[in-house]
Amino acid sequence: MTGLATGLRGVLGDRTAKVLAAALDLHTVGDLMRHYPRRYAERGQLTDLADLRVGDHVTVLAEVEHAAPRSMRNRRGSMLEVTVTDGRKKLSLTWFNQPWRERELRVRRQALFSGKVGEFRGKLQLANPEYQLLDAAEGDSAEAAAASFAGTLIPVYPATEKLPSWKVAQCVRVALDVLDEVDDPLPAQMRLRHGLRGLADAFRGIHRPDSTEDMVASRHRLKWDEAFVLQALLAQRRQANRAAPARPRARRPGGLVDAFDAAMPFTLTAGQRDVAAAIDRDLAEAHPMHRLLQGEVGSGKTVVALRAMLAVVDSGGQAVLMAPTEVLAQQHARNIRDLLGPLGMAGELGAAELATRVVLLTGSTGAAARRAALADIGSGAAGIVIGTHALLEPDVAFADLALVVVDEQHRFGVEQRDVLRSKSEVPPHVLVMTATPIPRTVAMTVYGDLETSTLVELPRGRAPIETHVVPVAERPQWLERAWERVRTEAALGHQAFVVCPRIGGDASDDVAAPALDDEPERRPPLAVEDVFPLLRDGELAALRVEMLHGRLRPDDKDSVMRRFGRGDVDVIVATTVIEVGVDVPNATAMVVLDADRFGISQLHQLRGRVGRGSAPAVCLLVTEMPAGSPARERVDAVAATSDGFELARLDLERRREGDVLGTSQAGRRSRLRLLELLRDEDLIRTARAEAAELVDADPALTAHPALVAAIAAAVDEERAEFLEKG
Repeated sequence: MTGLATGLRGVLGDRTAKVLAAALDLHTVGDLMRHYPRRYAERGQLTDLADLRVGDHVTVLAEVEHAAPRSMRNRRGSMLEVTVTDGRKKLSLTWFNQPWRERELRVRRQALFSGKVGEFRGKLQLANPEYQLLDAAEGDSAEAAAASFAGTLIPVYPATEKLPSWKVAQCVRVALDVLDEVDDPLPAQMRLRHGLRGLADAFRGIHRPDSTEDMVASRHRLKWDEAFVLQALLAQRRQANRAAPARPRARRPGGLVDAFDAAMPFTLTAGQRDVAAAIDRDLAEAHPMHRLLQGEVGSGKTVVALRAMLAVVDSGGQAVLMAPTEVLAQQHARNIRDLLGPLGMAGELGAAELATRVVLLTGSTGAAARRAALADIGSGAAGIVIGTHALLEPDVAFADLALVVVDEQHRFGVEQRDVLRSKSEVPPHVLVMTATPIPRTVAMTVYGDLETSTLVELPRGRAPIETHVVPVAERPQWLERAWERVRTEAALGHQAFVVCPRIGGDASDDVAAPALDDEPERRPPLAVEDVFPLLRDGELAALRVEMLHGRLRPDDKDSVMRRFGRGDVDVIVATTVIEVGVDVPNATAMVVLDADRFGISQLHQLRGRVGRGSAPAVCLLVTEMPAGSPARERVDAVAATSDGFELARLDLERRREGDVLGTSQAGRRSRLRLLELLRDEDLIRTARAEAAELVDADPALTAHPALVAAIAAAVDEERAEFLEKG
């Protein structure tokens, strides 16, 4: 019997199986079945050659327009030059010392040509491409062509130089011919409710479709597989979270939370109050909270998290807040101490009666301070602990860890979060925060085992932020106007950030987002170490200008931020080290140089560093990219809206799904081959509801062994841990 778990060696032979494993990481029949066509070619519909790009490995369907051999000038032998066309554009093909191909590649013959796109004398070409004729040839070749391309749709597969598309198609055809009826992970009644075909039929319909309708129905069914298997896993994890024991941490009337609320110099927004109430309910339960708190930059997530931390301290436990950078951890420690005042000064003169102690632990904490911090953490004297990866060290032991708060959680690996959780005897409550807005579909798919809370309302008194593009290639004089705006803000008593994509040195020092699309060659990105002296001695010479980046010593970074916070520095020239968490209400101007080298979410985060006070703010995005280019479109999109959720959707549309799902962090290919998170939102929502109902009725899925096997095959242990998100 040949099933999806069967190795390819027994079906295709040892040599072919080795090539598929090495070239495409395909090892089983199931792997091959899920190596779906990238697209379909139709007879009479040639490939649009205008879409080809140098360096791409392509398979194109084109028609021979001209073929002629000629002798080579500088060495013996000949070359065959063939020109193919789609009716508008042309492509050159070249073979060396293979004159016999002229007999096959006659004018008006159509074929699939596969090779790497190169360029010669300004023209695109394929050198020594492999090809498969589509019209009837003679003898055996005609029979082979008819067998390979019997349908009206010709599948074109993701392929490599050593394994062209039609060879993949031949392997798929052999596997399909011997594939037995497979166990279907989707329950029969559910397939009937949603009009879904069986799994084996879907594989045949996507690889060898009889019609476009056949292919579309098969793709729809296989999208269901991807959505339902993942949602079933997440439903199991949600149920396991609910079943796990935890110590209830109900807030105490008249305790720290009430004292903090009474001393707050501002009023919580309606959204903050609603989220805080939900967290209070979670903490009072006998199973651990697993909640994602997302919100626009400046929406007040830290205050909500602090109230949760105070609630667990009231109950006798400890709370820890882990941040991805020392700058952010130090900022959190300063802000929380400022917000708590006497309530955070336990053991100090002037402390409130109910006070707790706030401890900061980072990699740069000195030996004596580290010993004191470890003692306070171990004894329970420190109710609130703030730090970086240094919190994960084995000698960091808590007396009673009740709540783990992870800020900008996407910057941490699962293993790091698990280490922190393991420092508690019973599972602690978990709150993860992100200032990067997440589209609802991504939240359902990636964070589906977390309860999600969203803050969209900004605190009262927050100033609007004007955002403008400074297109220096088209309007070079606008750059001077940008520096004039910075000088004006400083004259009004305000402060500014100038952000560059690099620290300095070579291009490997780049700290901005990698390019999300093909861009022409251009100068290296601007660096802080180069821009800082130019501004200090030039356009901003009359101002107090400082530099901030990740290679500075921690004490120096902290010193710069403290002086900036006190107003002793007018302008900081920085990298994205200030992207998250930096909160200086007096900062009203943000200038991002080489803005086109940053991603949409990064630009939105950087913009959120200003406008945090009552004065109007401005964000100036400086770019040399021409209007209409993909990189410029990203910058224009950020300038056009301040809606972080709209920008998140745009960002998702421009990125591969696998990146969004974190497969690069998990070290695996994306399992979502067909499912498109934005376009398939309704399908994902329906699959989520079906999976929840199924798991509620049968938590271990004992009545659905095929679904259990599909979860095990699609989500290996490492990826399962990644999806745990907590």
